[in-house]
Amino acid sequence: MRRLVSTVVVVAGEGAGDVVAGLEGLHNVRAIPRGERRPAEVMEVAARASATYVVHDADPLADVASAWTSYFDGTAPTGTLEVAIEAALAELRADRLVLPDYYLVLDPDGMTATWRHWWLGVLAGAAPVRVVPVRPSAAAVSAELGRLASGRWWPADVEGWLRGLPRVVPDQAGLSGRNVATS
Repeated sequence: MRRLVSTVVVVAGEGAGDVVAGLEGLHNVRAIPRGERRPAEVMEVAARASATYVVHDADPLADVASAWTSYFDGTAPTGTLEVAIEAALAELRADRLVLPDYYLVLDPDGMTATWRHWWLGVLAGAAPVRVVPVRPSAAAVSAELGRLASGRWWPADVEGWLRGLPRVVPDQAGLSGRNVATS
């Protein structure tokens, strides 16, 4: 799975597209609001960018996140999460999607519990410094870009990690040694 030369930042949460659009014109930032584009189209634009930061709102794991939260909320048909995981893996393997270096999560306190567990449990548990809660504004995101800390990237075995998500219990996600449900 490839990585881009620029630092790739996904802004996620309610109003993410507007926040990304508000970053237009910042020095060393290429802001790419998704709009009507598919995530793979956003990644094509991002791959050609030469800025220090490429910031967009086309989360490569959006379908997985939605399926995971629906799975644990009991609203998804059987198999939805597994299908979303395999589709994401196919896109990542084909280099049409790229995992970002960071997720800036807008107002996680305003999210439902399961969504908050996705962002601050599942994703932050996989790469703690790579998921950062932030106020929902372009100014807050801009300020956070300069404070992003380095740390371990996503798991080396992305396929194993993603395929294990059906066993990651929301209120235990990200807790060391307690990430999976026991039978």
